[in-house]
Amino acid sequence: MQEKKSLFHGRASFILFLCQVITALEVPLDPKLLEQLPQPPTITHQSPKNYIVDPRENIVIQCEAKGKPPPTFSWTRNGTHFDIDKDPLVTMKPNSGTLEINIMNGGRAEAYEGEYQCTTSNDRGTAVSNNIVIRQSRSPLWTKEKIEPIVIQHGLPLVLPCRPPKGLPPPIVFWMDNSFQRLPQNERVSQGLNGDLFFSNVQPEDSRDFYICYARFNLTQTIHQKQPISLKVLSMDSMNETIAANLSDTELYGDSPAGERRPSLLVPKGATSNKTVLRGDVLLLECIAEGLPTPDIRWSKEGAELPSDRVFYENYNKTLKIIDVSEADSGKYKCTAKNILGSTHHIITVIVKAAPYWITAPRNLVLSPGEDGTLICRANGNPTPTTTWLINGVPIESAPPDPSRRVDGDTVIFTKVPERASAVFQCNSSNQYGYLLANAFVNVLAEPPRILSSKKVYKVIANRAALLHCPFFGSPIPQIEWFKGTQASILRGNGYVFHDNGTLEVPVAQKDSSGTYTCVARNKLGTDQRTIELEVKDPTMIMTPPEYKVVQRHGNASFECKVKHDPTLVPVISWLKDSGDLPVDERVTIHKERLTIRNVTDKDEGTYTCVANTTLDSVSASAVLTVVAAPPTPTVYNDRPNPPFDLELTDRLDRSVQLSWVPGDDNNSPITNFIVEYEDAMHEPGVWHLQTTVGGTQTTSTLDLSPYVGYSFRVIAVNEIGRSSPSESSEQYMTKAAEPDKNPSGVKGIGTEPDNLVITWETLKGFFCNGPGLQYKVSWRQKDIDDEWTSVTVANVSKYIVSGTPTFVPYEIKVQALNDLGYAPEPKVVIGHSGEDLPMVAPNSVEVEVINTTLAKVQWDPVPLTTVRGHLQGYRVYYWKSHNRTNRHRRHMEKRMLTFAGNRTHGMIPGLEPNTHYVLNVRVVNGKGEGPSSVNKFFETPEGVPSAPSFLDIVDRTIDSLTLAWHPPAHPNGILTHYTLKYQSINNTHELGPPVEILVPANESNIILKNLNQGTRYKFYFYAHTAVGPGSQITQEAITAMDEGKMAGILPPAVGAGKETPFATSPVMYTAHTTLYKVRPNHPRIKNITAFDTSAIIIWDYEGPDMKFCFEYAALKIDVGNEDRKRECVNDTRSFTMLKGLTPATLYRVQVNDEHNRITSSEDFQTGPAMASQQVDIATQGWFIGLMCAVALLILVLLIVCFIKRNKGGKYPVKEKEDAHADPEIQPMKEDDGTFGEYSDAEDHKPLKKGSRTPSDRTVKKEDSDDSLVDYGEGVNGQFNEDGSFIGQYSGKKEKEPVEGNESSEAPSPINAMNSFV
Repeated sequence: MQEKKSLFHGRASFILFLCQVITALEVPLDPKLLEQLPQPPTITHQSPKNYIVDPRENIVIQCEAKGKPPPTFSWTRNGTHFDIDKDPLVTMKPNSGTLEINIMNGGRAEAYEGEYQCTTSNDRGTAVSNNIVIRQSRSPLWTKEKIEPIVIQHGLPLVLPCRPPKGLPPPIVFWMDNSFQRLPQNERVSQGLNGDLFFSNVQPEDSRDFYICYARFNLTQTIHQKQPISLKVLSMDSMNETIAANLSDTELYGDSPAGERRPSLLVPKGATSNKTVLRGDVLLLECIAEGLPTPDIRWSKEGAELPSDRVFYENYNKTLKIIDVSEADSGKYKCTAKNILGSTHHIITVIVKAAPYWITAPRNLVLSPGEDGTLICRANGNPTPTTTWLINGVPIESAPPDPSRRVDGDTVIFTKVPERASAVFQCNSSNQYGYLLANAFVNVLAEPPRILSSKKVYKVIANRAALLHCPFFGSPIPQIEWFKGTQASILRGNGYVFHDNGTLEVPVAQKDSSGTYTCVARNKLGTDQRTIELEVKDPTMIMTPPEYKVVQRHGNASFECKVKHDPTLVPVISWLKDSGDLPVDERVTIHKERLTIRNVTDKDEGTYTCVANTTLDSVSASAVLTVVAAPPTPTVYNDRPNPPFDLELTDRLDRSVQLSWVPGDDNNSPITNFIVEYEDAMHEPGVWHLQTTVGGTQTTSTLDLSPYVGYSFRVIAVNEIGRSSPSESSEQYMTKAAEPDKNPSGVKGIGTEPDNLVITWETLKGFFCNGPGLQYKVSWRQKDIDDEWTSVTVANVSKYIVSGTPTFVPYEIKVQALNDLGYAPEPKVVIGHSGEDLPMVAPNSVEVEVINTTLAKVQWDPVPLTTVRGHLQGYRVYYWKSHNRTNRHRRHMEKRMLTFAGNRTHGMIPGLEPNTHYVLNVRVVNGKGEGPSSVNKFFETPEGVPSAPSFLDIVDRTIDSLTLAWHPPAHPNGILTHYTLKYQSINNTHELGPPVEILVPANESNIILKNLNQGTRYKFYFYAHTAVGPGSQITQEAITAMDEGKMAGILPPAVGAGKETPFATSPVMYTAHTTLYKVRPNHPRIKNITAFDTSAIIIWDYEGPDMKFCFEYAALKIDVGNEDRKRECVNDTRSFTMLKGLTPATLYRVQVNDEHNRITSSEDFQTGPAMASQQVDIATQGWFIGLMCAVALLILVLLIVCFIKRNKGGKYPVKEKEDAHADPEIQPMKEDDGTFGEYSDAEDHKPLKKGSRTPSDRTVKKEDSDDSLVDYGEGVNGQFNEDGSFIGQYSGKKEKEPVEGNESSEAPSPINAMNSFV
């Protein structure tokens, strides 16, 4: 009897599968054979049963099939034939049944909705597709409705309805605000499955003008929105104030106070409900509760556990999701809503139904004429589906009778099928939830045998298995026979193995196995055969392998490798070093069978392998090359000691053993100590650990042991040269098992989700197990709440997740080790916390106090710690610019954020910009993230003084005039009111002439100064004003033109020209020109100094830890040197100080010392009046006194004349002209200062009229100087710093006095005096 067995995958050239044992066969996957065999049609691809199409794109309905001969295609629509030739918009792809309906060229998708079915046929049968229902995607709009604003009492529940339109497919619903930002959701506020927005209890922060429900239709890529809903949440006080106004035009919810209350369910209603779900679908159960405080939702199943691998909790535990539903998921599910006042629950009965699903789907059947077979179509469902059969698309009851087939329920039985019985059978299993349709053909083939292999020669090495393949096909299934030699003797057993796929196996091929083999395939329709040659080759062998070599450095090494092989095979010899390729080196050469290495170095050490490869086999042999140094000159030999030996174990106890050994030779260097190491063969085999170290004279040691360890010991000797090699290991000693001695370390309890507690620990290594069956007893209880511990025992893990915990509550945790022999000692209790969740409430009572133009203080009430729901990390203040008074255009402003750690209730906001509107809100922060924001707080910084004008330049000069042009300040820090231009002439002796001051309207950008002296140098001081005061000044010098003959008389620029020369009427501002930095320094640095007659204001910059630092200052005198040094100390909460009691017109040096008395900054300044010695006091000049007397006499005469004419009732000519022309620009004489009116437009700030030789605005009104340092300083006109931070804070206001001109301390110049009469 023949021996038969199956081939494994790697030894078969390809595998022929039998479809039905004995009676049925499957066509082999041979392309050439498939092209020749007839086959009924098989549908390979079709569109889904429910096909929703995009009305903007062409409709493509797929139907692809294969068969021999190629099948034809036809379609039905709504049960009737669909003639595609009559519709110009419908085409069918060539050699395919796929339809394309051209919607893009004027077609309407709704006109082609319906039920389509594809039919494909050839002469062997007909296959049909599923019923493909085509529907157009629809995205309807919301029905127009008027939605009244909602006003609701704080704490009441609320449902905002969405009611999205019924789209196809259904839309995805979400809620956003008018800024297209998703509305925040949490345990209190969440969206239901129906799209409504549920509030368990409303809070003040829920007040919002825009709650907008959106519906997104993915297929058409459209989004529709519902009309916005306005919601206002009122406290009871505000409700009483506004209820009358709101009742007329708003919808008011809840007119009574809302206190804490127990939960009740918003969804679903009632105590019980039912839910039906299909097998394999996703089950979604929803419970949304209202109450105050916000209830927690928990889910359970009566009588069973929830499937942990398929269950998910969504929407803050309000939705229970189970995927891949099965019949086992039927039952009663209970959702429980609970808060501190009570609980409620709802029971949902889940019923699982099932659309039909396959138990056994029908498979294609290939039979020979006269054979038997079966088609099985077995499906299940709930309710049980009904199975019907069709043949070639026609109900089998309506088909012509065929005695060779019989239908038995879900099985079609074939008996002795005739040759022309090929057909395609359809099996349809259906119930009320769906259907399954499968095509399976019966292909009756009468085919003579065919041997498919073309290989003619097989080669194999002697003593190895030989596989001779003979793949075949035929119908009926052919019988395979093998013959050897020309005598055609049939092979039967006797060392041969015959496989079902036709392969002949020679298990151990010998030389005499070589020869000719013939494979013969027979059935009743014919015979086919193939002749195959088997050649058995001699194995390749290495006759002279390479040998071990020891070579001195710089010597030569040679390895030989002689190979014997079959004469018909050609070996290829290659060399490897340490299992890798040989290094590329000219010192390494290969000649025939020899490898030579010249000038050997240490890097040449290693294992060299000779490999001989043929097409059928491969052999190898290796040898080691060792490189040694040349023999040294004989000297005293000091080396590492030899290893100890003769290790012995005695006094064996449960927890100790005595180890003894014999030392090896110390090699002329005494042994200093011995190192004893152990190996734990049970837990860490091959790893050696330090056990103990003993002295060099000791040869025994008592070793402490642990239970349940397989000990082996070794000893290493140590001397000054180094360590010896380890000794041979001792015999193994297995200690007895015992309970654990210690518990896991690193026990922590940290929640990763709001409803869990993750307990982690560091597992005990095997060495500390002390016995088999190591486990961990994990125990926990809620601190100060639970009396009893909840415990669970786990193994082979280092963490355990406790689910269903309250959010962020403390737990007591302990983890105890145990094994089969008992428990470890009682573990320490560790405090952990369940998972954090986002904070619930926003800070209240947010207030902002503006300190100065660049600094504000924000404060708030802390939130209750119970609402933080996590570790309080601090508060975050978000602030951003809205728009300022000089720029009303709204634009996106970048938000800035400051974090104040801990339970802070206030903080400072530095770096603000003057004259700017800001918006601010505050959020509380925990480890999970930020809570809701407080109500936005709006504030604005006051105006400041402007920076210096961008530039001041002389754009034109003549003999008696100069034209100045400028650009406004880069940082106005407010609304510019006007500019001040001061100028002085400089004579040949560098003395300054009297100052002239001109006020220029803010909208001017140039001015012409006329009636100047020719060939004269002038120095200009120019600065801008806001309502706060003057800003920084910019200086410039220029010379009027003169005749070329007089140019020689002009002096070069004065020494120091271009530097600021302050007026006696103004404070001197010194700016510290230190290294520029973008962030504040971490040491105090002087920013600027404003000097007065007897005082100075020092402003500094500092950013760092709290620190006390001091100012030291003294007058600098050339003849005396540094005099009395004074010292004032301040803390870092201030940014300026005032030095008082200074001497006028004196140069001072001030320096800043830190708390270690190190100088961090130093600057020099001079008190006013500045450069008084360079100015001529004309009030003491005789000519000036005489001139003033003449002018006074002239004025007196004019006044007398005017008085006489007025008494007579007449008008002087000037008055008559004024009355006649009524020039609106001519202002009446000012009664308060006695000066004549000015030619100016108070609203438009028009330029001076032509012919005016002096600026019209000569007087400074009292209100123009309201913010000057006269009110806060030492009574001298002063300038603001840009940030204006010191104004009015640390200096007392003096009573204001009328101010005229510059309030110069000098006598008025004749020019100024006369200008008032022009």
